[in-house]
Amino acid sequence: MSDSTDPSNGPLAVLSAGAAALARAADLDTALAVIVEAGATAVGASQAAVFGQDPERAELELLETLGMDDAAVAALEAAVAGDPGHPIRRAALDRTGSLGRGDLAPDGGAMTVADLPLVVARGDGTEHGVGVVSFGWPGYHSVSTAEETLLVGTADLVAAAITAFRTASMVSERAEWLERISHTDSLTGLSNSRTLARVLELEVARAQRQGSGVSVAVFDIDGFTALNEAAGPRAGDKVLRQVAVILAESVRLVDTIARTGADEFVLVAPGSAGVTVARRVLDGIAGLETVEGQSVTVSAGVARFPQDGDDAEAVLAAARAALRATSEPSAIGEAAG
Repeated sequence: MSDSTDPSNGPLAVLSAGAAALARAADLDTALAVIVEAGATAVGASQAAVFGQDPERAELELLETLGMDDAAVAALEAAVAGDPGHPIRRAALDRTGSLGRGDLAPDGGAMTVADLPLVVARGDGTEHGVGVVSFGWPGYHSVSTAEETLLVGTADLVAAAITAFRTASMVSERAEWLERISHTDSLTGLSNSRTLARVLELEVARAQRQGSGVSVAVFDIDGFTALNEAAGPRAGDKVLRQVAVILAESVRLVDTIARTGADEFVLVAPGSAGVTVARRVLDGIAGLETVEGQSVTVSAGVARFPQDGDDAEAVLAAARAALRATSEPSAIGEAAG
């Protein structure tokens, strides 16, 4: 049995390792490795394994092991996954665990295992499980009261680490999602007006520095209001998504396409290729199937910086004016320059 009064391997060592892992570990794997090794050393266990439990799924995932070779790890994973009544699965389900069950060691000999459920409190005061940590000793081992205290403390540290890193991951994913949707049109998946304005400003500024140009094309779906009223918003949304696909497939990698109004799309194309890209878009849309018996057509207006405007707002206004000046469906109007 380990000497829990020795600061090098007792409660203070477990506490110190756990605090350091929670405060400074770069990832969950590192944190679990530090905490589990400290806990196993404190109680004299030769093996350990941590299984995580996703709140959205019933399956257990092996997150960390100690003192086990690849064959032993594979055997443990298979045993837990294949046996609904496996003690580790029961510990996760019942949140009770065991402090001294007998088991077979990887070499076929006997071993003693302690399974401790990992439980954390929710904000509403209820508790939920996040997994199980198991420690193993060769042969027969009687878990003392001091070791039980160390095992429970180690399990709490493991649970805290899993929860902390999962929360950090969720916050990061949420931030990325919010950042993405703040720049994206939810219906079409294209950029939105906010992104378009920023890109246009940057492209115009770059063109000013380099003495180059920028093309802006504004696309408008012909007769969209009438189609929406006659066939309903679902049909209108279908048309918008179809047009968005053609736009996304027609532009170059250096171009930016955004939905900026109910049926308005704007293209920012570095250089002077605006008319060429606009024609490619119109040709692609001409191949779309009819919606509610009506053909889908788009008209466009194209303007260029610096010929048609000396800043981002002016060139975009010129492209919209060129669109309004078109008299026929599927036409491309160009600014006067």
